[in-house]
Amino acid sequence: MAGLWFDEFKVGQEFQHEIRRTVTESDNMWFSNATCNPAAIHIDADYCKGTEFGQPLMNSIFTLGLVIGLSVQDTTLGTTVANLGMTDVVFPKPVFAGDTICSRTTVLETRASKSRPNAGIVTFLHQGFNQRGEEVSSCKRQALMLRKAA
Repeated sequence: MAGLWFDEFKVGQEFQHEIRRTVTESDNMWFSNATCNPAAIHIDADYCKGTEFGQPLMNSIFTLGLVIGLSVQDTTLGTTVANLGMTDVVFPKPVFAGDTICSRTTVLETRASKSRPNAGIVTFLHQGFNQRGEEVSSCKRQALMLRKAA
């Protein structure tokens, strides 16, 4: 099992995730189309030439999903029951095709589940950075995590 059990998480624990990923124009087009988001800022390069960015922005929800996805191998693979929610989502810098994204996760809080004796709730802070070390995304996520069987 690659993921950690609820009992293995400690407040303040930090993970610098090894896996990184370079995002592509195809990622952006596919994700925007798959989620029915026709915003020109994501899919129309000619339109984007006239914006302050000069090129299409990666869809922010794709970026958020990638940042969390990069964390799964080290934290929740096979040990999570469900995501309970995400808060405090911010995108301080834009992401463009060709950027390489890495992720860092910090454990902010742990608490036993009141309704499930086999699980607990972990609050994670997920942060994504581009190849220049600039933060491009962050969010707090609560996940219902399995306890290690006795």
